[in-house]
Amino acid sequence: MKLISWNVNGFRACLEKGFADIFAALDADFFCIQETKMQPGQAEFAPDGYLQYWFSAEKKGYSGTAIFTRHEPLSVTYGIGLPEFDSEGRAITLEYPDFFLVNVYTPNAQRELARLDYRMAWEDALRGYLTALDARKPVIYCGDLNVAHEEIDLKNPKTNHESAGFSDAERAKFTDLLAAGFTDTFRALYPDRIAYSWWSYMFRSRERNTGWRIDYFVVSNRLFPRVADSFILADIPGSDHCPVGIELR
Repeated sequence: MKLISWNVNGFRACLEKGFADIFAALDADFFCIQETKMQPGQAEFAPDGYLQYWFSAEKKGYSGTAIFTRHEPLSVTYGIGLPEFDSEGRAITLEYPDFFLVNVYTPNAQRELARLDYRMAWEDALRGYLTALDARKPVIYCGDLNVAHEEIDLKNPKTNHESAGFSDAERAKFTDLLAAGFTDTFRALYPDRIAYSWWSYMFRSRERNTGWRIDYFVVSNRLFPRVADSFILADIPGSDHCPVGIELR
């Protein structure tokens, strides 16, 4: 079973850059997207054989998540139950007999960490949400998590220390999540591999591979043995992020 996650940085824009062909070629069972930047009905995309679930921000042209799946869920939950976060359309959970799939677009702490307090509150709330789900059945948690956890996860860790996405506070929250019973699938399988999932549009960053790994598949520890592979598809264009994915046994 294949699961894909991709921050498309505007679904309508990505559609014009070949999203439909990429979607078809990847042939995933689950295709999670973040930063849709749209309201329902603003784009036409209905691939055969897939159900789709959308959660848009109240603010138009901002944030938003969606999941396309071949497998009908037992239940669908939009948000994490807190209005201050759910107004931004940041999380969708699908429940299946043997796992929960949680697709998330994590808030950016912003320049000079202007939104760090909001981000920290989000991290604590989400960790509580995920651990509560994990107490019921294993969790697959994916999306643009807006943090490079370790120095290997970005090209220039020294000059970016305390920048948004590489502050000590954000990195510590990711460490806390892993300590609560979760595994970063890519880093667990490939502890020394340098690979990035996001590149700034400035300074020819993607051409020079000056990037960050901020898109993840994280799973409950007890589900990790089912992860046959975790991968980053850096050659796929269409956004400033690339798709990431896992294969489950």
